[in-house]
Amino acid sequence: MMQIVLVGLGAGAAAALLFASVVSGSIAAVFLFYLAPLPILIAALGWSHVAGLIAAALATAVVSLLSGVFFIAVPVIAFGAWWLGYLTLLARPAANGGGSAVEWYPVGRLVLWAAVIGTFVVAAAVPNFGTDQETLQASLRKTYERILSDQATIDVLVVAVPPAAAVFSTITNLLNLWLAARVVRISGRLTRPWPDLAALTLPASAAGLLAAAIAGSFLPDLAGILSGAFAASLVMAFAILGFSVMHAITRGMSTRGVVLAGLYATSVIFTWPILAASVLGLADSVFDIRGRVARKRGPPNLRT
Repeated sequence: MMQIVLVGLGAGAAAALLFASVVSGSIAAVFLFYLAPLPILIAALGWSHVAGLIAAALATAVVSLLSGVFFIAVPVIAFGAWWLGYLTLLARPAANGGGSAVEWYPVGRLVLWAAVIGTFVVAAAVPNFGTDQETLQASLRKTYERILSDQATIDVLVVAVPPAAAVFSTITNLLNLWLAARVVRISGRLTRPWPDLAALTLPASAAGLLAAAIAGSFLPDLAGILSGAFAASLVMAFAILGFSVMHAITRGMSTRGVVLAGLYATSVIFTWPILAASVLGLADSVFDIRGRVARKRGPPNLRT
């Protein structure tokens, strides 16, 4: 138990330092800020969720004490990381797998939780700019007018920033979880087997949540803005599902590496591949594209 406490304290101090680095205002500091959940996740995955909880609490307390202000986004990010770590190691006895078989918390549900936490981060950051849509957009406009002169670009950014921030937060949640799992796995402390990401599926409720979030985005004031941010996070979740579909249906292809590399490269540069991947993910959840391809392909060839 003492080791768990010490690891939690060390991870919390590291996370607090990464959170605090943002005050310098440099691009590198912003990058370090988004890596702040990483020590918390490493502690949670490698030494139990108790260590992660201690790390999240300490990071929040240190940042609040040093800044003199309670930033709502910091505990949301910190405790969101702990929650993802807790769920990752959540398991139960398999229903039909014998006494020693274990059923781990589904990866697709982790993706969905990452989207939910990403939306909560945006909701927590909104009060820093305003408590209603008019004040929020005025503050964002004033911020961008300091660095940009093109009014048309500023108008687009004012509207696009909340959903874009939710998408970015969703991605960083999953990236930090993946990095932490890799680090803990290399150290030999990861108790969960590495999942087959090509078999990822989202809960059946995800499509309904996306429909509700899109409908909610037409609501007035902050309710519409936050619903739009949630819809954007869910679109990113379905895009991740679409990427897993591509990993599954390209297995056995001689050009698989080129196809996947091209997909990820264009996704970084452009937006449309991510939207196309989200449509593919939504289609797979309805029509079971991977299952259809697998049945058409037949059993794997075992010849070497």
